[in-house]
Amino acid sequence: MKVGDLVRITRASIGVPVNSLALVRRALPLFDTPEEWERDKVIWEVQMLDCAPRTRRYLERDLELLNV
Repeated sequence: MKVGDLVRITRASIGVPVNSLALVRRALPLFDTPEEWERDKVIWEVQMLDCAPRTRRYLERDLELLNV
C-alpha cells in the first residue's frame, strides 16, 4: 500500500460504515520507539470519499486495496 491508493474500509466505526471508500494520505509509525520486530508496522491515514471530507486512521488489516 502507498500514498494515493484507493482503499475500501472493511471495519465499521462511528460515522464510517463498512465498504466506505477512501484515499491513502500518509503512513504513520505505530509506536514512537519501535522494537526491531515492530519497525514495519504503520497506521494509515486515509481521506474519506463522501460529502464531508475527513481523515481517519486505520491499521492495514482494516483496509482493502482496490487499485491493484
